[in-house]
Amino acid sequence: MGKKHVWHFSRIGGINRVNLESGSDLANLESLDQKLWTALSCPVAGLEIDIKTLQLIDTDNDGKIRVPEILTAVNWILSIITNPDDLLKRDQTMPLSAINQNQPEGKILYSAAKQILANLGKPEATELSVADTSDMEAIFANTRFNGDGIITENSTDDESLKTLINHIIASVGSETDRSGQPGIGSAQLETFFDLCTEYSAWFQQAEDHKENIFPFGEKTEEAFTLFSSLKAKIDDYFLRCRLAEFDPQSTETLNTMSDIMASISHQNVSNSLQQISEFPLAKIEANKSLMINTPINPVWKDKLSNFFNIVKTQISDNGSTLSEDEWNKLSALFEPFNRWKSEKVNTVDSLGLEYIRTFLSSQQKIQLSSLIEQDIALETEAISVIQVDKLVRYYRHIYTLLNNFITFSDFYTPGYKAIFQAGTIYFDQRSCDLCIKVSDMGKQGSMAPASGICLVYFDCFSKVKNEKITIVASFTAGDIDNLTVGRNAIFYDNKGLDWDATVIKIIDNPISIRQAFWTPYRKISTMISKQIEKIASVQDAKVNHSSSGFIENSSKLTDPVTKAAPFDIAKFAGIFAAIGLAFGAIGSVLTSIISGFLALVWWKIPLAIAGSILVISCPSMILAWMKLRKRNLAPILDANGWAINAKATINIAFGSSLTHVAKIPKNSKMNLNDPFSKKKRPLVPVLLLLLLTIIVSVSGYFYFFVK
Repeated sequence: MGKKHVWHFSRIGGINRVNLESGSDLANLESLDQKLWTALSCPVAGLEIDIKTLQLIDTDNDGKIRVPEILTAVNWILSIITNPDDLLKRDQTMPLSAINQNQPEGKILYSAAKQILANLGKPEATELSVADTSDMEAIFANTRFNGDGIITENSTDDESLKTLINHIIASVGSETDRSGQPGIGSAQLETFFDLCTEYSAWFQQAEDHKENIFPFGEKTEEAFTLFSSLKAKIDDYFLRCRLAEFDPQSTETLNTMSDIMASISHQNVSNSLQQISEFPLAKIEANKSLMINTPINPVWKDKLSNFFNIVKTQISDNGSTLSEDEWNKLSALFEPFNRWKSEKVNTVDSLGLEYIRTFLSSQQKIQLSSLIEQDIALETEAISVIQVDKLVRYYRHIYTLLNNFITFSDFYTPGYKAIFQAGTIYFDQRSCDLCIKVSDMGKQGSMAPASGICLVYFDCFSKVKNEKITIVASFTAGDIDNLTVGRNAIFYDNKGLDWDATVIKIIDNPISIRQAFWTPYRKISTMISKQIEKIASVQDAKVNHSSSGFIENSSKLTDPVTKAAPFDIAKFAGIFAAIGLAFGAIGSVLTSIISGFLALVWWKIPLAIAGSILVISCPSMILAWMKLRKRNLAPILDANGWAINAKATINIAFGSSLTHVAKIPKNSKMNLNDPFSKKKRPLVPVLLLLLLTIIVSVSGYFYFFVK
């Protein structure tokens, strides 16, 4: 049995976390108990790390990265590179020398990496970056075949095949080649061939039944077009004639146009062709044929004349008279052509019958199929190029992911940022570095309060990106007095782009012990202010009501019949008695408090005052201290789709490093002469001095004269 790997642990954030200090640690991750991992899963989206890397690790494409997928990714890259310790460097580029060519897959990937550099015009380069391998279009731009089974016009030197490829793209669509160019695959080629075959067969049908389908020879198409535009109007004419036969008295009504004529007579008639076209085709009479030599509706006359000239062999009087029976026969005569026309394959019609039949009889389909097969034959090499991209991304980002998945060391290490930290928010003379993108506000609302952190949620909008996001910022220093919904801030993402931010929600938790000391007084002050505002509002309403009543009563006094109400002495006596009772109660309380203090030995009075302050503030401070020690980031991350396996504690010391309060720089010069400061009011200092004098005098009296 081999020697067991020795793990090293550190106490970070109140939790024992494993140290990933060497490539050996990475190679032995499978032996590390999952219970010791800080996270068991994390989302693919919304993190400050290359998303393509996360997508490659997420082999089941469920949007989550779990422990087995992490282990698979680590084991794969360790099997490719020579020295696992290289991963700990987090280098921006991967040297080709890092690839283990003694391993079969490593040898293939090394060759593919060299080919990539050659395709990019850097054959002498010795290292690759993510920027190099991610530009697939540039990598395959100058290659005829790239293993994706798609060929473009650049895949051949034959001009006829180039033209054919473009025809296929125009007819049935395209697929994007790895070079970024539009191309075709086997599916497009087969679809195009089938359409051409159908078109040729469709036209062959007409050639086999030429007399039936083309009754008017080359003029059949033109005749059918005129027939289609005239059919409804001619049908209407013959129906009106039959109605005139049925009811001779209706003839005048069927011919009447007076109303429409009256409506258009005052305007340019050429602008009223639509109304004129609605007139009957010709004068309506019972059992009357349609004659071209009689007055015809001018809108329809030319079309009707052209139609009669083409179909004259099928109508009476050498094409000048059309009976209803002849019209019905003509309609039936066009039916085979209409049916054949409806079966036309329109997608390849523009190519023409000659080109289509030439293509079908040639070897061009076989030639294109051969090109596609040549492209597919390079699939292994092309996949190797894609695998190189995967290798470079893992080399660059895998250790960062591990430090944010297994240990959270990036979060707790000064100078680093965790992958869930989206940027910095500037608000209320503070900058907060612990800002996290929110994926689900509903879950945040139910889970985040358990974190014990003062959280402020912002809606952020970027004009540059025309994008909106929601973030949650953890405020771990300063106070909460000015944190209100609706205020604006500025958010800077990790790329330095600024976003307009607006507060949409606040979860109030202690920020500091100093703030907790003043919290009871702030609450008392708020309560008193609200009560004063309430009493003032009520009194203001009473005054307004009394004023209006006084005016109303004054108007009544002008009436000699109305008498003023007698003065109620008992009522006002009761009011004054109540006021006196209230002041008496307040005075009794103050007397009891002062008497209690005066009954104390002089040196106990300051202690009593200090004790009173502590009695009020101490519970709040103790509670805040306990909460501040237990602040936990885990509920916030869990609400974002993480599965946190251990606490992510933010104690007082660490919290102070995440939120920075504005400080005047050292060696700065300060002008304290503020022209807009409040004017000094000596009354308050005088009263305080008088109170202090009384306390000292009373204490001296007790000390020197009372024994």
